[in-house]
Amino acid sequence: MKILRFRFGLRAIAVLLATHQAPCPVQAQDRPQRVVSLNLCADQLLLALADRSQIASLSPLAADRSMSFLADRVGDIPVNGGKGEAILFSGADLIVAGSFGQQARTALLRRQGFEVLALEPWRSLDHGRTQIRLLARRLGHPDRGEELIARMDAALAAAKDIVRPTRSILVYYRRGYVASADSLTGELLRHMGFTLHQGAIGLPHGGVSRLESIVMAPPDYMLMDEAVERIVDNGSALLVHPALREAVPAERRLTVPGRLNLCGGPSTPEAIQALAAEVRAKVR
Repeated sequence: MKILRFRFGLRAIAVLLATHQAPCPVQAQDRPQRVVSLNLCADQLLLALADRSQIASLSPLAADRSMSFLADRVGDIPVNGGKGEAILFSGADLIVAGSFGQQARTALLRRQGFEVLALEPWRSLDHGRTQIRLLARRLGHPDRGEELIARMDAALAAAKDIVRPTRSILVYYRRGYVASADSLTGELLRHMGFTLHQGAIGLPHGGVSRLESIVMAPPDYMLMDEAVERIVDNGSALLVHPALREAVPAERRLTVPGRLNLCGGPSTPEAIQALAAEVRAKVR
């Protein structure tokens, strides 16, 4: 007997669901009671802004303490595994997703009648404030959104212009990646008083820098991941290259835990405070 193996992807499940009644779209004024997250950054915002009883499931990364700022809050909240079957049959009345890499999935879910809110990575602090307010209102807890924004603004106020003028800094990641000057991190560094160094090495909009470019025109300081001393591959080995160490020694390297910077949201106030502490300790 030939055994047939069926592999049900989202497209196959969509055909199956087409024979059943799709969930009714939720009215904008209704407070959702079964919210599903498909994205680590959405996880963080839900854990901060929603009632525990409103969260039906979180993404597979929600409980990963190396990446998830609020992993300790996950507790017994189910993890959906990111699988189409679990999402389509979850009975969700709101799905919160990212805006990159999930377009096909979210488009299918919308066609099946689900309300999907796609959250973009924060382009700026004002963009972040708008996103917090949008989700907090949709969850029925606008006060929690304002509380998070107030914590962020208090951290910003305490870190305003703490750097002496003319001090330059370069945000430098593994594999030689340089962040754009107009990124969220760039905005925070300018807020603290730094002059961004991307333009000095010809990468005002970010990109991959040659080691020689930095060694020949080094910044006063560099902002790097906290794991900079751990060599795990060729990309991370670049960060401890002897020439780079000489150009920008350890005492001029600022580090912040990676899980604070992966997502804009509940971790942002602590990220600002952690960066400000590094500045006060190392920047002269």
